[in-house]
Amino acid sequence: MKTVMTAVALIATLTTVNVANAADANALKGEAVTVVKSFGGPLKKALLAGMKDGGPVNAIGVCNEQAPEIAAAAAAKSGWNVARTSLKLRNPGNEADAWELKVLKQFEDRKAAGEKPDAIAYGEVVEMDGKKQFRFMKAIGTADLCLNCHGKEIKPEVAAKLDGLYPNDQARGFSKGDIRGAFTLAKDL
Repeated sequence: MKTVMTAVALIATLTTVNVANAADANALKGEAVTVVKSFGGPLKKALLAGMKDGGPVNAIGVCNEQAPEIAAAAAAKSGWNVARTSLKLRNPGNEADAWELKVLKQFEDRKAAGEKPDAIAYGEVVEMDGKKQFRFMKAIGTADLCLNCHGKEIKPEVAAKLDGLYPNDQARGFSKGDIRGAFTLAKDL
């Protein structure tokens, strides 16, 4: 009887821990979504201003120069590592690690199954270099604005600017609604 009671107590404890971890994971997902907005919102605003001030060629400079600054500001304010990555890279410094690559492929599968890119996100606790981290990714859908620099038909002056900044650019040929990449976040636990 004592063994059965001990087993029941152990199961109850494990269930409580799992519920607490699920609550913690949900809180971290909520926090990550806020961080994505603190990066994506200002980036989109800067890109729109760049387009208004000088068209797509000017917007490329915004992405090249201001995006890293906006990511750094979001990281400093939140305590999260904040970046972007893609299966089709423009900037080789944004290359996906193994976990990000796996999630990006899952995002493509989810889109193929009918999910809208703007609704696709994923987060989990992982162990990296002996430390636990919460990692989170949010898909970036290709919108009309994006097609100026990431679409199938890019104006020659835009292509020339991209070729000058990114000689190994792979981030072209997208259509509206494609997954262009993802915001990727990590926080040590």
